[in-house]
Amino acid sequence: MSRTMSQSKPAIVKHDTLFDKPFTTPLDKAARFSFDEQVVACFPDMIRRSVPGYGQVLAMLPIFARRHCKYRQQSDNGQRVSRVYDLGCSLGAASMTLAGEFEPQDLQIKAIDISPAMKTEATTLLSENYPEHDIEVITADIRDVELEPCDMVILNLTLQFLPAADRVAVLEKIYAALSEGGILVLTEKTHAFDEQYDAWLVERYYDFKRANGYSEMEISGKRNALENVLITDTLDEHHARLSDVGFERHLTWFQFLNFVSIVAFK
Repeated sequence: MSRTMSQSKPAIVKHDTLFDKPFTTPLDKAARFSFDEQVVACFPDMIRRSVPGYGQVLAMLPIFARRHCKYRQQSDNGQRVSRVYDLGCSLGAASMTLAGEFEPQDLQIKAIDISPAMKTEATTLLSENYPEHDIEVITADIRDVELEPCDMVILNLTLQFLPAADRVAVLEKIYAALSEGGILVLTEKTHAFDEQYDAWLVERYYDFKRANGYSEMEISGKRNALENVLITDTLDEHHARLSDVGFERHLTWFQFLNFVSIVAFK
């Protein structure tokens, strides 16, 4: 059942200035990117200016949910609901988008993130904006969480931060938890197999960031911080992995430069 999106409370969004200063020590230069309090404070601005098409991906989630969330699960009080997992939820943008388009009794959302700072802020935002919805925000490593039966799993810009060797196991767990007719929405940064194509896409991505106000120092600083932290796959590798874990149907429904979103059907 759909509803008119409620008006979220205005929030003060801090500008992303994490990498606008030159490195002063070798330790600074080698520092790895982490989702700590500094990142949490400017995360909405960082995502807006760093991830092309992110808003469009979020906007489509309720549309997908209306087609595939068929109230196949049961809430604690015995009511039929659709359970949705938001894995690697960060500040809960996907959960908030869904809550804004569904009645409180329709969905049971479980939002999980490994970062305590992200969890704390997501809990505040979701409880303030959607206090009547059944949304649980959990601090956990998605590799360790046992998933209950569900109609939809959202994995937005999360798999890329896991070790490559752990990605199959996470997808196997998702496939096993999904009900027949359920879907996985997988959104990732990718690289192209062809080096020339990849170089062109990467440079146009940096152009995108420049157009959004990032300096050369900031672009370089974040690239260095994410090295060996964010490990991309090719689009073909994503589709092959989905097939390997049991998804017989999956398609790329969205692509903006080197960012893609795939929907996989159980």
